[in-house]
Amino acid sequence: MQAPLAGGVTIPRGDGTTVVRLRRGASLTDFADKINANPASLVTVLFHLGEMATATQSLAEDTFALLGAELGYVVEVVSPEDEDRELLESFDIDIEGEAEGDEEFLEPRPPVVTVMGHVDHGKTKLLDAIRHANVVAGEAGGITQHIGAYQVHFEHEGVDRALTFIDTPGHEAFTAMRARGAKVTDIAVLVVAADDGVMPQTIEALNHAQAASVPIVVAVNKIDKEGANPAKIRQQLTEYNLVAEEYGGDTMFVDVAAKQRLNIDALLEAVLLTADAALDLRANPDKDARGVAIEASLDKGRGPLATVLVQSGTLAVGDSIVCGTAYGRVRAMLDENSEAMDVALPSRPVQVLGLTSVPRAGDTFIVAPDDRTARQIAEKREAVERAAMLARRRKRISLEDFTKALEQGKVQTLNLILKGDVSGSVEALEDALLKIDIDEQVQLQVIHRGVGAITQNDVNLATVDNAVIIGFNVRPAERVSEMADREGVDMRYYSVIYQAIEDVEAALKGMLKPEYEEAQLGTAEVREVFRSSKFGNIAGCLVRSGEIRRNSKARLLRDGVVVAQNLAIESLRRFKDDATEVREGYECGIGLGSYNDIRIDDVIETFEMREKPRT
Repeated sequence: MQAPLAGGVTIPRGDGTTVVRLRRGASLTDFADKINANPASLVTVLFHLGEMATATQSLAEDTFALLGAELGYVVEVVSPEDEDRELLESFDIDIEGEAEGDEEFLEPRPPVVTVMGHVDHGKTKLLDAIRHANVVAGEAGGITQHIGAYQVHFEHEGVDRALTFIDTPGHEAFTAMRARGAKVTDIAVLVVAADDGVMPQTIEALNHAQAASVPIVVAVNKIDKEGANPAKIRQQLTEYNLVAEEYGGDTMFVDVAAKQRLNIDALLEAVLLTADAALDLRANPDKDARGVAIEASLDKGRGPLATVLVQSGTLAVGDSIVCGTAYGRVRAMLDENSEAMDVALPSRPVQVLGLTSVPRAGDTFIVAPDDRTARQIAEKREAVERAAMLARRRKRISLEDFTKALEQGKVQTLNLILKGDVSGSVEALEDALLKIDIDEQVQLQVIHRGVGAITQNDVNLATVDNAVIIGFNVRPAERVSEMADREGVDMRYYSVIYQAIEDVEAALKGMLKPEYEEAQLGTAEVREVFRSSKFGNIAGCLVRSGEIRRNSKARLLRDGVVVAQNLAIESLRRFKDDATEVREGYECGIGLGSYNDIRIDDVIETFEMREKPRT
């Protein structure tokens, strides 16, 4: 049905129940195609509804809802998962998980174990003990800032069993990465220091694991230290629904000492017993691999390097894979000891070489039929993501708010470009920085983030947008420093996330307009008033408190009431001599310039405006 709308525009109308499905970040042109309308007419309708947008601009979900309600359509924005499923279905790629594998094809797979807990409670030390390696020494500030994945073998009940361990960072800024660790995992090992007890991040890690519905094994670490109290840990964790087996619960607690390598076997045994009792860990290895990227980085000699965890199927060298918006052919696969592998079975973490770009940590990967299909899927995902990002970035401006928006030009924005060694760190750093809350006057905007060395393109972007470049565990490429100096671009380098957050917070505080507060300097009581033809009335005063300074601001009080504001001490004398200041207990003569209404017993109060430090 055609119906004229505001402004005389005619558009096909819905009956109020007609559903229009749109992808994230769609434009008015996409909407117009779905309802056979002219995009220009939709621009007009939106304008009359108080929204301004072009026909090709990516719009937010609520804008489409508003437009749909006006035209009689129910607008459904397809979720990212549905969107991706539809995209893969269009390429005839099987997108179901294990459901497609008949029972006869499913084979046992190793459990994937995530080590979680509070910072400095010994998670990485515990993994050191399990792997007989030393990771902590290589981490800045002794804080794990990357996700590592390793597979170890352990003999359990006479059978050689494999276990895959994922080490998530302990610092609170890496919540996003830790949550991701819980999503790909089968079992969580919660590490709690026996001498420290349950801490905020212990609870946070516990919440992630419980939200992901994974069984938990508690490793009570540092039992060899003085003041260790494993019983207290068991009692504290009962408050969070983790009741030890010895207390009649179903959670296994193991007392360990990572440094002394005490009870490590008992911990591995507890993990395997929990896995066998609570989980059916089986996968079909005879199909195309699918899984998740745990970490990704840009290696100077080898290009993009992704650590992926195969969740089902078998990944082989030569396979064409798509991982988020990155694609490529698997040129080589390396295990945690950097030894080459030909195939990776389910639950196996491997480093993959051959991708064209760096995927994000947490992106899922699938094997595509050929390179061309892989490229097409990646390109479509990228286009969709870019459109969605533009829609998120666009601020809705109604006609009423247009003037207000112009006034908001006063709002200051600190633009940042983030570059890091691995994508998980960059993402977590961005997450932490965007949580900094200072004031409505200043805003923080991350205009670009990436993996690898700081390049000339980053400096060019920073020059155009007046941005600060933050390098996390990376340095600038050749001649980039000179270019940055020439262009006046500020580049900062960090290896510990605390420092980056503190510096950015300080910078934001520095961008705020200074706030001033009044500081009282002194008060003087008027004892006598002298009249002078040359200087007007002069107040003969006794300084009651503080000090009176020449040229300071003043106000006059009479019976406790302010009778004059915005005065200044224009002349100040002690006897016949000019003075710059007169202290408490001394007498002086004060001239308030052209203000002459001074009486005996009035009080002259002096003050100055001081800049208030930001907290």
